[in-house]
Parts: sequence; structure tokens; C-alpha cells
Amino acid sequence: MEKKVVVAVVCVAAVAGAVATAAVVKRKMKMDRRWAKAMEIVKEMQEKCGTPIGKLKQVADAMVVEMHAGLASEGGSKLKMLISYVDNLPTGDEKGLFYALDLGGTNFRVLRVQLGGKDGGLVSQEFTEVSIPPNLMIGTSDALFDYIAAELAKFIAQEGQEFELPPGRQRELGFTFSFPVMQTSIASGTLVRWTKGFSIDDAVGLDVVAELTKAMKRQGLDMSVSALVNDTVGTLAGGKYSSKDVAVAVILGTGSNAAYVESAQAIPKWHGDLPKSGEMVINMEWGNFRSSHLPLTEYDHAMDYESLNPGEQIFEKLISGMYLGEIVRRVLLKMAEEAAFFGDIVPPKLKTPFILRTPDMSAMHHDTSSDLILVEKKMKDILEICNTSLQTRKVVVELCNIVATRGSRLAAAGILGILKKIGRDTVKDGDEQKTVIAMDGGLFEHYGEYSKCLENTLTELLGEEVSKTISIEHASDGSGLGAALLAASHSPYLEAEN
Repeated sequence: MEKKVVVAVVCVAAVAGAVATAAVVKRKMKMDRRWAKAMEIVKEMQEKCGTPIGKLKQVADAMVVEMHAGLASEGGSKLKMLISYVDNLPTGDEKGLFYALDLGGTNFRVLRVQLGGKDGGLVSQEFTEVSIPPNLMIGTSDALFDYIAAELAKFIAQEGQEFELPPGRQRELGFTFSFPVMQTSIASGTLVRWTKGFSIDDAVGLDVVAELTKAMKRQGLDMSVSALVNDTVGTLAGGKYSSKDVAVAVILGTGSNAAYVESAQAIPKWHGDLPKSGEMVINMEWGNFRSSHLPLTEYDHAMDYESLNPGEQIFEKLISGMYLGEIVRRVLLKMAEEAAFFGDIVPPKLKTPFILRTPDMSAMHHDTSSDLILVEKKMKDILEICNTSLQTRKVVVELCNIVATRGSRLAAAGILGILKKIGRDTVKDGDEQKTVIAMDGGLFEHYGEYSKCLENTLTELLGEEVSKTISIEHASDGSGLGAALLAASHSPYLEAEN
């Protein structure tokens, strides 16, 4: 009897053990299936984001075609190729006292720059930054410009005697206005629409320089606007002041844009007299470039469809800081929903658009710790995803790499397009011409893996010999200093002095 009981117990234990083993095996098979599905999503993303050299050259060629079309006629291309009316870039000989007003968002800056001429360079530079009260962002044109002019007057009232101007000479201002404007001359332009949270209806269609000038007069300020520019043109001017070889400026920040120096004769839509310099700075608005050669994924299409400007700014949505982190989030969400990548429950925070910012993506991409501790912290703090495995964290870094690599390589292809258009993509015998590309923007400055990949890709596209003639230089604060420099190079007093 005892023997039977023992046998029965052994049998029950064996069955229980077998059931437990089967459960473990089943769970492991389930986990393996989920992991395989997640890896399939990553692999597909990698393939769709592929940017082989052949494809990048096609993108560059398409950029050149669109540049020609945009220069030929208004509305002839997705690239606006706006005439900036800047035909005199700084030479380094500029001398005197100049100001800049940089309005590009919820803050604005006022700068004062003292230029020392050929040998003196930039003698001094001072600025103040002011927040715009929220009620003025949705008020009236007069209220906004009166507030700006009052702060400008306050800044000048604090000046010492060393900044006094000769009798009869007005103070001169460069105005960086980073909103869509239809420019009509170097110092005039009508506001097309507001962006960045501004909504002042009575200002739309008005000349923003005229509005600022009237406000300055109301403040008793004897000051004139010599140049109206956008931040990319300002970056080109600031770069040119530092290096005479600067021919292109690219901003890679929250958004992206490029400007370059074009031969005036190569602009069919220009109907005025040819400028004396024979050159004209073109503001490309390249964020709106699109081509069938761009490697778009389902995540890009969905993000574009749900955006405030569907079908617009496609190139910008692939390469700029506003969107890179969001693309990574969308891929992680699909992995969570279809492969239970973060467990049985989809993390609620992962469903929030734009919760994963590009600076956080960059921090994870640059995590060099052996256990990817920073990735773990970001996943927990931002997405509330706890207890991620090292294997999971490695996949997150790989996704950051895929998205950043595609963006930086496409930006390099865009730059190649500009260099091709102006004939700087080849080296002629005996030609020692150097070309400098002035770069600015937080994405380029702070996302090291992105900027390193961009520079390596440009070298790869150009080849070793041509690459020796091309260099990229960081031109910080172009939007402020550049505007003051353009006020100097377009000063109405220049001709009289010369």
C-alpha cells in the first residue's frame, strides 16, 4: 500500500514538473515570438530608412532641379528660392556702431555691435533678451511693436557716451524676423502669416519694417532699419564676416533651412536691375523640398498626416530636431502594440505625440555606459517604462541611430545639391578655390553623432580630392550678429563715405 502511495506521489510530482516546464517553454516561445516580431519591425525600419550613396546622389540631383525651377518663376517649385535682396555680404571692412533686433519666437533680443573696420574686427558686442507677454502675442500690431520699440529705447537709454553718434547720423538696425514674409526690398517685407503661437490678425499683409519704424518714432527713437533678414541669411552674413570663403549657410535646429550666394544672372525671376556685386543671396526655404527619392516610412506618412501642415515641409520633417524624437516614439509605439516590446500593457505615455524630444533621443544615442544607464533613466522619467532589460535598451539606441543617420545623410545630400548648383562640387586644374559652409542650430551643435555623420557623408559624396576644398564651420548666433552686420553692409551712409 505504502509503495503505491509513493509511486502516486512521484507520478503527481513528475506531472507537475512537466506542466511547469511546459509553461516555462511556452512562455519562452511567446517571448521569442514577440522579440522576433519586434526585431522584424526594427529591420524593416532600417531597410526603409536606407540611404546608400546612389540614392543620396539622386536626392542631390533632384534638389538641383527644384532649385532651377524655383529660381525660374514664383511658385515654380516646392522650393520657394526667395530673393533676399541681400547683394552685399559683409567684407570685414565695416566700421561703426550697429544694432540688431532678433524676433523669432516668444523672446526677442536687442544687440549692439561695435565694428572696428579692416584691422579692428568685432570690437564689442552686447545684448539683452526680453520675453514677450502672452497677451501681446494675440493682441494688435501696434501693441506688439510698441512693446518692442520701448525695450529698444530702454536698451539705448542705458548707453554710455562712447556710443554717441555724430550729429545728423541715425542709428541703424538689422531686423531678423523669423516668420513668413514676402520681401520687397532689403528693408521692407509684408507678413504672410504668423507661426510659433503668434496670432495678430491686423498685422498680416502689413510691412513689418514700416510697423516697427512707426513704433520707434512713437518712442522718440531716431533709428532706421537698414536690413530685414531671416535667421538663415543672417547666419550666412555672420559666417562671411569671419571667413571670406563662406558661400552657403545651413540651419539645423528645431527646423531647417539653407541660404547661399547665387549669380544674379542665374535668377530668371529677377526683373530689376542687376546688383553691382553681380550676386544675390537666395533663401531656399529648403524644408519644403520633396522628391520621390526621399526614403519615407509609414511613420513619416502618419506623422505628416497628423501634423498642422500635412504635405508641407517634408524634407524638414526628415532631418530637423522638431521631428527626429517623434519618429523614434512612433516606432517604439508600434513595437509595444504589435510585439508587446515593453510587456503586456502598452505604456500610456508612449501614446503621447512629441513626448520624446530630440535632445532626449540624442542623450540616449550618446550613452556610452556599459549598462546604458542613461537610456534606462530616460525611458523611466519620460515614458514611465521601468525595468527595461539591457537588450531592450540596446534596441532603443539602435532606433535612435537609424533615424539620426537617415536625417544627417539626407542633410548632407541637400548640401551636395547646393554645391552642385553653384559649381563647387568639382575641382578644376589650378583652381585653389575654397568653400566654407556656415552651420548653425541646436541639432548641429549639440547632437554629435548627427553632425559627425553629416560631415562624413559629405566627404563620401564629394570624394577625397573635392572634400579638401570644402569645410563646415559652426557659425553661432548668426541670427543676431548677422543682422547687425547686414545693417552695416547695406548702410545708406556707405556710398557717401566711399
